[in-house]
Amino acid sequence: MENFWIKLKKKNNNQPILCLAPMADVTDPAFRKIIIKYGKPDVLWTEFVSADGLVLAPEKGKKILLENLKYTKTEKPIVAQIFGSSPKNIRKAAKIIQDLGFDGLDINMGCPDRKIEKQNSGAAMIKNPVLAQKIIKSAQKGAPQIPVSVKIRLGYNTDQLEEWLQTILMANPVVIIIHARTRKEMSKVPAKWFRVKRAVEIRDEMKSKTLIVGNGDISSIEDANLKYKETGCDGVMVGRGILGNPWFFSGKIPTTRQKLEVLVEHSKLFQKLLPNRNFAVMKKHFKAYVSGFDGSKELRLELMKTNNSEEVQAIVRDFLK
Repeated sequence: MENFWIKLKKKNNNQPILCLAPMADVTDPAFRKIIIKYGKPDVLWTEFVSADGLVLAPEKGKKILLENLKYTKTEKPIVAQIFGSSPKNIRKAAKIIQDLGFDGLDINMGCPDRKIEKQNSGAAMIKNPVLAQKIIKSAQKGAPQIPVSVKIRLGYNTDQLEEWLQTILMANPVVIIIHARTRKEMSKVPAKWFRVKRAVEIRDEMKSKTLIVGNGDISSIEDANLKYKETGCDGVMVGRGILGNPWFFSGKIPTTRQKLEVLVEHSKLFQKLLPNRNFAVMKKHFKAYVSGFDGSKELRLELMKTNNSEEVQAIVRDFLK
């Protein structure tokens, strides 16, 4: 098995492995292309994709799912994230991911979306630790040539880190990413990074070689480095902090003009690379790009009325005159 994680750990040498978090309707091929152009992290993630869908969907549905998994060599190393509660379909989906040439496979066991939980997937997996282990082992069997990681939370309604993490560690994933909140807390409370530190201790107590990556409320590269030193984790994953700021991993502070020009570029890429997606999905980026400067509210309201990238470009061009 080619484990790029270990190579990164050695290469970074006292620096955190920096990861882009998987975010539904955000980390699509267009967004990732923008990220690698303006500030590439050590590891990129795709949006999550249904394992059941990859295995069972009719050709048209499967084609749309595979569109979400498009990537270019410049994005490597890149990890594909899947979710599901059928060990059989997880194993088959894992093989598909491996055959597509991804560097790693990640299993989502933390998503709080009710539609996902109704499928006994995402955060619902916390309630079924025996199945969680089966899912991880099935993924490992389906994709033996690439490292399997798992993204989890601290617990469901309460902090269950001690027993929940031990359960996951016993399945020997190469990496565990810990969103430092419970499912009940969603993202409504500050991330508890002191629990990431405890996770590292639990890993060490079990003499496990699994890498621990922390996730939650990272506001800058300086913040990522601080959390890395405070907790002893192996890596840091950044989610919402990168919205509207593709320069995040480079540490550069963009001007208003640069942000708006990249918004136009992002919109064009979205339309080009994701022709089957509703352009309205792109609008969730507008608030992030268009804020904190004079006239931003009015500009944002105008952009929210757009239906395509041409309209976005025209409005931004007028604003920048």
